[in-house]
Amino acid sequence: MVLGLGSSGISAAKLLKSEGKNVLILENNSNKKLINISNKLKQEGIKVILLDKPLHINNFMPWLGRVYSIIVSPGIDWEHTALQELRNRSINIQGEVALAWERVNHIPSIGITGTNGKTTVTKMLNHVLKVNNLSTDMGGNVGKALSKIALENINNTHKELSWIVLELSSYQIESSPKVAPTIGIWTTFTPDHLERHHNLENYFKIKRSLLEKSSTRIYNSDDRYLYNKRKELPKGIWVGTNEQSFYSHHPKFWIDQKGYIFEDKKQLFHSSLLKIPGEHNLQNLLLVTAAAREIGLDHSSIANSINSFKSIPHRLEHLGTINNLNFYNDSKATNFDSSISALKSIPIPIILLAGGIQKKGDYLPWIKQIKQSTNGIVLFGLSAKSLKEALLMSSYKGEVIVKKNLEEATMASLDMARKTNSKSILLSPAGASFDQYQNYEERGDHFKKLVKKYIPNE
Repeated sequence: MVLGLGSSGISAAKLLKSEGKNVLILENNSNKKLINISNKLKQEGIKVILLDKPLHINNFMPWLGRVYSIIVSPGIDWEHTALQELRNRSINIQGEVALAWERVNHIPSIGITGTNGKTTVTKMLNHVLKVNNLSTDMGGNVGKALSKIALENINNTHKELSWIVLELSSYQIESSPKVAPTIGIWTTFTPDHLERHHNLENYFKIKRSLLEKSSTRIYNSDDRYLYNKRKELPKGIWVGTNEQSFYSHHPKFWIDQKGYIFEDKKQLFHSSLLKIPGEHNLQNLLLVTAAAREIGLDHSSIANSINSFKSIPHRLEHLGTINNLNFYNDSKATNFDSSISALKSIPIPIILLAGGIQKKGDYLPWIKQIKQSTNGIVLFGLSAKSLKEALLMSSYKGEVIVKKNLEEATMASLDMARKTNSKSILLSPAGASFDQYQNYEERGDHFKKLVKKYIPNE
């Protein structure tokens, strides 16, 4: 039995079907898109039931005597009451990543986790390895579901993968305790997903568990929380953008004041080879460099591949410039810390577009950065009114406008940018997208269409 009809659930079901298993997918939603997907899967011999109601133990009753195991998609709470009741009945429950891991754990792997930065590190590292002719695949929380990689690897007997590059969310780590990468990378740690993990310590322990099971570990010492917790972390390689002399705990990979990357005392290459903005991306570059060196690439091979790496969609994606006004799509910034990084990285003054579903976390550092970087802010979505109140209470001097949706907000941001001679319009929502969109990609794609539609010659 597979729970969830997203990409993870579908891939898990196809993997199990290929092994001759009888597979049933339960999905608690129902709409036209899901009906089409379920009809296609039924043609492949995979049964789908669209419940159109919240998951409950009663949904499982007709099959309890015949269920061998239940595979859970990452979007379903690992502590869901229905899952707890199934565990009490001694039914085997595992995450989609855990299922796939059993089929690919013989292949060297890199597991990348962290609150922010993990997608950029995953894509950059995969790019570096591919450019250097290593056979890789990329997946997990970005790219393909790991079950899809497993199935493709089983079907492709001609070419064995050299490495699997995996982005792993806290949800995936929590539900896949046996995943043990060759190299584990921890990018950053700030409050996120606390509505699911309840408190910061639980969230930290889940992330740490991946590094504990990794053979080699790489950490970002620029992250204050990780650095302060270093005595509680398994030994590993540390990277940091500051010079060694700033640290009592020296990073192995670091950047000097002229911008050169060093491995201990050996100069490797200049950080300006990376074409995407922001100090946080220099941290990402160091993490990628450390991993690539562990894999065995020399510094010139790494440098050549970094030079051809382009920014990833929805992460500080530069959409163009009109009359000295820059447009940036940072829809992937679903929390305050990620939005702060964006505000620090592009030409100021900025008009910020923000809103969506607000996550638990401290918004005061975000407001502090807004005061430093912006001329005004246009809010939209579920959290717009509460964010406006917070901004007004903070004595923010810029204009604050609330609009119903992103289309209206984009138009308002253009007027505001022209009136205030701002340098950039930035969509960096600091909130999840599910109030108005399927995901952050759909939100970002909508913004890109709006920019093309409303701005001449773009």
